Amino acid sequence: MSKSKQTSLLVHGYEVVIGFETHAQLSTQSKIFSRASVAFGAEPNTQACAVDMALPGTLPVMNKGAVERAIQFGLAVGSHVAERSIFARKNYFYPDLPKGYQISQFEIPVVQGGEVSFFLGDEKKTVRLVRAHLEEDAGKSLHEDFHGQSGIDLNRAGTPLLEIVTEPDIRSSAEAVAYAKELHKIVTWIGICDGNMQEGSFRCDANVSVRKPGAPLGTRREIKNLNSFKFMQQAIDFEVRWQIEQIEDGYEIEQATVLFDPDTGETRAMRTKEDAADYRYFPDPDLPPLVIGRDWVEQVRADMPELPRDLERLYVEEYSLTPYMASQVVSTYAKALFFNSAVIQNGDTDAISAAQLDDPEFYKPFARRVAVWISGEISRVMNEEGGPDWQFWIDPVTLARIALREQEGVISGKAAKEIFDYIWKKGRDEKANAPPDLVDSLIESKNLKQIDNADELRSIVAEVISKNSDSVSQYKSGKEKAFNSLVGQIMKMTKGKANPTQVNSVLKEMLSL
Repeated sequence: MSKSKQTSLLVHGYEVVIGFETHAQLSTQSKIFSRASVAFGAEPNTQACAVDMALPGTLPVMNKGAVERAIQFGLAVGSHVAERSIFARKNYFYPDLPKGYQISQFEIPVVQGGEVSFFLGDEKKTVRLVRAHLEEDAGKSLHEDFHGQSGIDLNRAGTPLLEIVTEPDIRSSAEAVAYAKELHKIVTWIGICDGNMQEGSFRCDANVSVRKPGAPLGTRREIKNLNSFKFMQQAIDFEVRWQIEQIEDGYEIEQATVLFDPDTGETRAMRTKEDAADYRYFPDPDLPPLVIGRDWVEQVRADMPELPRDLERLYVEEYSLTPYMASQVVSTYAKALFFNSAVIQNGDTDAISAAQLDDPEFYKPFARRVAVWISGEISRVMNEEGGPDWQFWIDPVTLARIALREQEGVISGKAAKEIFDYIWKKGRDEKANAPPDLVDSLIESKNLKQIDNADELRSIVAEVISKNSDSVSQYKSGKEKAFNSLVGQIMKMTKGKANPTQVNSVLKEMLSL
């Protein structure tokens, strides 16, 4: 197992140490040990069968689909998939736990080790995984609209979960959020979880502690059920500040489970935190060991989609994207599919000639330009509109046409953005993508074509030189800023339509005369 390289990030002289436990609800149609439905939003207690309610005489039967999804995850993060794993009873008493214990895995989990790598800014980070194990969810206690009493909804009881546990490798709230987003991407990409945080399909618990650099690990407090990335960062930041203040005031941190209140922005203790011994784990006598043959693992591997890390490697090698740029393009499955369509399908149109397709000096910069559009403007408008990530209001080939005309120098970057904004808004308002040929029509109708006629450009440059003698003198005396001032005057006179590369070339040539 590779060691994670972590940069020490101190907060008021303390090092923050964070480990994560994430519960990913598996995308099966039925529960992990029964045939009851896991569909969200049903009336309370309408999806709880005799097995889920632990009625006398019922026995659990393992859901094969849940096991296959655990195998998929293990393969996706480079883990060891155990050939033999054991289910255990985790004993605790709570009203929404019908059996008085939860079926989980303890000593021998199905997925062991592995790692999750991601970028924080342009710095690559790696978080090591301890394990990922299968377990059943509990029911839900309802405390509202019961006239001072509580109700129990057992619809969730028995829902299949994969609990993913990390080493304490995370060193800041920003790093924690980046890790959680990457993990969310992986489980949704391979289709084992829908990732819906609002519905509880992807729930994160952050174990937070602080220590002086080089000191032993501090006492951790577990922030439970963080169901948004925004709240995750707020909760961790508050908890870190609170723990440091407590220590500085002379108090000891007590191990506890805490909840985050989004309204106050504070964490509050829910109960003292149990250790593994408190749960009195022992092998479940009703379930035999889970045996997974190598042939089953290889069959699951063969049926899996291409993984983000493999696509990143391909894009770096094939199109010379930087590792960071490649990671942005594959930040979601939808964006990766859009990039492939824009770069590859555009070669099936008459927009790019066969000669250009065969010329890496042309095609690689084109692919990089498309990647910049996807990670830049497209991500920006999606974030602003807050819509689903898969909703692109522009056709991939249309975006490729914009990038191509920009690369060819037909339009400037400013004009390209104007065309993009127009087509995106048109697509959103009309709920339909515009055809690729609209790009060239807009270039003509809006008079956005760059001035690339050498004679016309020389005339404009000559006029700017004659009207700005002071800037010319300053440039010739060695002041480079004066050159930029002249370029600005030329761009202003041409209303931004002059080709910047040609402007620089012609201006330098004429100033040297």
